[in-house]
Amino acid sequence: MLEAFLYLGWARILKAVPFSRLAPSLGRRMFETPHSHDPVNEKSIRLIAQAIQLMSRHTLWESQCMVRAIAASKMLKRRRIESTLYLGTARDEQGNMIAHAWLRSGPFYVTGAEEMKMFTMVASFGSDETQGKE
Repeated sequence: MLEAFLYLGWARILKAVPFSRLAPSLGRRMFETPHSHDPVNEKSIRLIAQAIQLMSRHTLWESQCMVRAIAASKMLKRRRIESTLYLGTARDEQGNMIAHAWLRSGPFYVTGAEEMKMFTMVASFGSDETQGKE
């Protein structure tokens, strides 16, 4: 839980950085990691999802979709588990543009799954944690 809290704080700071500078740290642009997974990682993925969801409700700062997705991706990366961060857009009832971020690792949606179907994916950032493991 402490790790999730710290990464949520770090992600909130990163969110203040101009997106053009933040994007390279999110992964390879328009790259998606496989939907398959190593069963060994399943427990870690689920625990990270639960920790981010729980701790994001108790931060003193805004911890909405982008902050959650970045924090969870950093936690997965620390464990060398690949993930894909998605960005999407849609229009609200008043016709205003809205955005959403969600994170997937293998077949599991770690953050943002509840709302993702309302959004059109406009970008993805895949972290291939298998590179360089030889």
